Amino acid sequence: MTSNTFDNSTAYGKSRSRRLIERWLEPTGITLNGNKPWDLQIHNSDFYSRVVRQGSLGLGESYMDHWWSCERIDQFIERVLLANLGERAHTRREKMFYQLQTSLTNLQSRTRAFMVGEQHYDFGNDLFEAMLDSTMCYSCGYWKEATTLHEAQVAKLDLAARKLQLEPGMRVLDIGCGWGSFAEHAARHYGVHVTGITISREQAELAGKRCEGLDVDILLEDYRDLEGRFDRVVSIGMFEHVGQKNYQTYFDTVERLLTTDGLFVLHTIGSNNSTIDADPFINKYIFPNGVLPSIAQIITPTENRMVMEDWQNFGADYDRTLMAWLENIEAAWPGLPYDERTQRMFHYYLASCAGAFRARDLQLWQVVFSKRRPGRYDAPR
Repeated sequence: MTSNTFDNSTAYGKSRSRRLIERWLEPTGITLNGNKPWDLQIHNSDFYSRVVRQGSLGLGESYMDHWWSCERIDQFIERVLLANLGERAHTRREKMFYQLQTSLTNLQSRTRAFMVGEQHYDFGNDLFEAMLDSTMCYSCGYWKEATTLHEAQVAKLDLAARKLQLEPGMRVLDIGCGWGSFAEHAARHYGVHVTGITISREQAELAGKRCEGLDVDILLEDYRDLEGRFDRVVSIGMFEHVGQKNYQTYFDTVERLLTTDGLFVLHTIGSNNSTIDADPFINKYIFPNGVLPSIAQIITPTENRMVMEDWQNFGADYDRTLMAWLENIEAAWPGLPYDERTQRMFHYYLASCAGAFRARDLQLWQVVFSKRRPGRYDAPR
């Protein structure tokens, strides 16, 4: 059936799948083919059975296929999650397969580490330049006093820099440097030498160009292969790709590379629980092999190794950041060389994630660690 085939299930009587979905949606205030911004408009009657069979993956893929539409996907997802329907995203079969896969395989091993770079971050610099602001930060902005996306991203970079207590001449390691946002900011405004690493060739190339003339080295390298000593270490929006089987190795690596009186700032999306799972749609189309850590999963590998000096949560700011990215990419899309299905993929990804942060289903943490350095640490806000 084509994308402009409209729902005809009423003519044949409601299907069992439709009745099931309507029952799920009862506590949410969401109506099928209703007139509210968060209501779903169904264009293909096969939508119901597809979602029942495939959960979140079927929901996202059927949107990409134009089987349904919604004026405000972010509000739809927010209502679904506030009604505790997030568990419906995972079918029993998908749960069993993922648990078996994660138990038998290290999904974030050295040989698999570059997969997310190749699939997502190498998608095309033109797309991300259109979506992001001029800092090219692809992580949550800090909106405490900001009124624009650019102000929020600069504030986030400077917040991390101030938490690191940077001083001219320091050697700084940026694990997962992206397009060089923090490396450029720290080198330009704090006079430090930055070594940035990424697993994306597209990111490495653009980061190198952005940091030309600054005391910055950009390397295409896995964090586990690093050598040297650094006064400060920062990691912004990369820990989500490390994976639970590698958390100990990750923190061991940071501790090995950090000087005795050094500081480490970890900026990561966080999960409210320690369950090892992943959203099927995000895992397939956006961030393959990504895993969101819980508080316990971050702290456990640092016990008797590092001191947690500060923990800040500004996850609510990710909602505003994602909606700004969505506005940017929608405005720029007519000039980008991608098809409508890709556009709908990014729209669903950004809007659904915004709804998840708005529902407080996801968090954003900046955590400061030290190696038992003496004295009091007061984190800026």
